[in-house]
Amino acid sequence: MSDTTPADSPLGKPAAYKAEYDPALLFPIARAPKREELELTGTLPFFGVDIWNAYEVSWLNLRGKPQVAIATFTVPADSPNIVESKSFKLYLNSFNQTRLTSADALLELLRTDLSHAFGSSVQITLTPQDAFEKIAMGELSGLLLDRLDIEVADYFPNPSLLRANHEEAMVEETLVSHLLKSNCLVTGQPDWASVQIRYVGAQIDQERLLQYLISFRNHNEFHEQCVERIFMDILRRCNPQKLAVYARYTRRGGLDINPWRSNFTTGQRPFNLRNARQ
Repeated sequence: MSDTTPADSPLGKPAAYKAEYDPALLFPIARAPKREELELTGTLPFFGVDIWNAYEVSWLNLRGKPQVAIATFTVPADSPNIVESKSFKLYLNSFNQTRLTSADALLELLRTDLSHAFGSSVQITLTPQDAFEKIAMGELSGLLLDRLDIEVADYFPNPSLLRANHEEAMVEETLVSHLLKSNCLVTGQPDWASVQIRYVGAQIDQERLLQYLISFRNHNEFHEQCVERIFMDILRRCNPQKLAVYARYTRRGGLDINPWRSNFTTGQRPFNLRNARQ
């Protein structure tokens, strides 16, 4: 487990870009402390992945000609660490002037370094330049919460807003909002996201759910931690039998992070469709 903290990371500090391969640039941060805040110990009540998309991946072939690709990294939610995103960006940029024999050679380095940093096996795919036109885009499916005309008074996470009607029959719903905003844990810079909530259980009050999601607006926490907080607050306050939370965050520094947490027993991974805002 990493014993580093966000305050030790490159975030919010001047950083020189290294153009030669340097795996030491990666900065892991343990998931455990934030999970302890949520009283998550022992077996996790969810499984899931963090899907990273990197749009600024480049290296040199052996003749010195630049190569470009889009990379997707799939990190298991039970990995002991996350990797701070600025350090990830600096690491990827360290390949910019690095000569490699092939894209496979790049993949081998990425798998080795990132699996070591996250503390778990990371799945990686590279989309080459001639396949860019095949990349699909789409929006999260579900009933749009943002249609509701609500009054908002809370801008820090307030789980007491959440409520479900346990007097009526259970429902299965998929709800979506594009109004999730939180802030970076270290710099306070805004992080924007669309979020999809799928559940089976007592019907959740949609107006109060939207108020709850908006209440993250002044909250400082990393993407992965926000999604786990949303999952646990809904699980504890509304007690659904099944629950999945998926957030698509807009990119920063050529990277977007898309955490998904679920306890559906047939929990198929969500599609990695780039949204309009990404």
